[in-house]
Amino acid sequence: MTGNLLADLSWLPRPPADLAARCRMLNGESEDLGNRVRALASYGLDENQLVRLSKVIAQAQLEGRSLAPLTPFRLGVIGNGTLDFIIPALVASAARHGVALQCIKGGYDQILQDAQSPTSAIHSARPGAVLIAVDYRGLPLRLTPGDSAAADESVAQSLSFMAAARAGVAENSEAVCIVQTLAPPPEPLFGSLDRAVAGTPRRIIETLNDEIVASAQRSHDVLFDVAALAELVGLANWHSPVEWNLARLPFSSAYLALYADHVGRILGAMLGNSRRCLVLDLDNTLWGGVIGDDGVEGIRIAQGDPIGEAFLSVQRTALLLRQRGVVLAVSSKNSDEIARQAFRKHPEMLLREEHLAVLQANWTDKATNIKAIAEQLSLGLESLVVLDDNPAERALIRQMLPAVAVPELPADPALYARTLCAAGYFEAIAFSEEDRTRADFYHDNARRITLQQKATDLATYLESLGMKITFRPFDEVGRSRIIQLVNKSNQFNLTTRRYTEAEVAAAERAPDCFTLQVRLADIFGDNGMISVVICRRRSSTWYIDTWLMSCRVLGRQVERMVLREVLYHAARRGISKLVGVYRPTDRNKLVEDHYAKLGFTRVARQDDGSTEWELTTDTEIPPAPMLVEHAEFSDLDRETVVVA
Repeated sequence: MTGNLLADLSWLPRPPADLAARCRMLNGESEDLGNRVRALASYGLDENQLVRLSKVIAQAQLEGRSLAPLTPFRLGVIGNGTLDFIIPALVASAARHGVALQCIKGGYDQILQDAQSPTSAIHSARPGAVLIAVDYRGLPLRLTPGDSAAADESVAQSLSFMAAARAGVAENSEAVCIVQTLAPPPEPLFGSLDRAVAGTPRRIIETLNDEIVASAQRSHDVLFDVAALAELVGLANWHSPVEWNLARLPFSSAYLALYADHVGRILGAMLGNSRRCLVLDLDNTLWGGVIGDDGVEGIRIAQGDPIGEAFLSVQRTALLLRQRGVVLAVSSKNSDEIARQAFRKHPEMLLREEHLAVLQANWTDKATNIKAIAEQLSLGLESLVVLDDNPAERALIRQMLPAVAVPELPADPALYARTLCAAGYFEAIAFSEEDRTRADFYHDNARRITLQQKATDLATYLESLGMKITFRPFDEVGRSRIIQLVNKSNQFNLTTRRYTEAEVAAAERAPDCFTLQVRLADIFGDNGMISVVICRRRSSTWYIDTWLMSCRVLGRQVERMVLREVLYHAARRGISKLVGVYRPTDRNKLVEDHYAKLGFTRVARQDDGSTEWELTTDTEIPPAPMLVEHAEFSDLDRETVVVA
């Protein structure tokens, strides 16, 4: 059952019967093309359907038609197997995750040549990332059962091969490497002793995988755990000797859609498209039964009850997701008082009210309620996943709110948690302390909203928060969070430029570059890093390359304090003018008037809607009610902490 769930991408709705006709209708079309392409990609497509959709995307790119709001991205693909059958699936699947992908294919089994030659097709295309799709058959492995010295040498040679490929990419382009772990062959030599004997395929490949993971973490490569994926579906299913012998396919074509979807998830995560919030239904989703009819004592969540255990596994999974930073909310057609009784009174409930950023129970339609949850959490709809057992509700949400992810669920609730996890909505390419505590940030924000509702005016509310803002330049400690913010922030982001880890590190060191990372804390807790600024110097002007901010601190005058800090450092460096650009996207209309509100003057407007704004550095910006802390600025001569 797991194999079918994964191979068929069963969490996605089944494709419509007229999918081919819908694809043909997009040829030559331009209006809302990106959203229409993504809508078709959001079905569980088979290999032929993926090829058909990829042709639509490639033709649109060739003709220069916009695929917005999909984010353009170039991916180089190099490997030791046949890549031709992978490329169309990657292009179509990436659209599902918000990416308008162009793939540049390397030569067959030409990994080092493609990586190390500065004039290769891969590097000439200037990709944003290179997928090194190598499996164990593409490495210089010598299997020497029982000979540990020879096994160590074989591992070292294979690691050297992969390091050479990664170094070639780093030397010849600024692309990020996406590095795969290796799926071992399923044929055992010693049976249960395979892991214990040096030099067996299982032992060598496990050692290699440990080193691949460790190396990726050290170098900030992006990891694609193909070994784990193959184990999920079964190694004997993943490896197809027939297809390898016939066409050098590195894995069974039955799992092409799954492989491509996982690459799409990674690319989406790199570009900030991972989901952040899980919205849960209650009746027959978090517990068995209908609490309004059955009462607290009648719902099924008890251990020892097969039905109750199924729903406990959903709650357990939700809690684990919360521990890794996913925000939890509830939206249920229910009486608020009755719905809360289960959280407060049922002894078997794992989820409690304090785990939820929002608990919403009323009789309004789900689509309206989910929009309200997104607004209350200051999240875009594209950040939400809704888990609901009711197919009618799922269909309504998909129709009314297509940006929201709504997995299809099987009939048996025992598979709900597995289906949610298999869908990969919360894909991560890094994990920081701030990720782990993100759910607490949003929970604390709900408390701030409650305080704001009680305050008589905005000034009183802001003063009561006891805010403290901290400024410091980019550094290695904050780099992973900076990269995450740069690549995930869409709404409060003036230019939506995306940067790799290498580019952020370069900005830290560049003498003509001023960088700022901003943190905010208050009486309810630490909001973590909430803003990033990059300014680039040209003569006596600073051009604001990047200015973004977390939406959870909107309305707290943080942007005013950030501008004060930028102006201070600009004046210290002999800068006379700031120039900022607003580049409109489908998501950042929120900051359309950002520069105007801060006193900038508009000096230019482009055909694409972009606007350019100027401000002299002698402009006085009034302070906001918060403590200010400055750290580690070499030219700073004012007090470390001042009251603004």
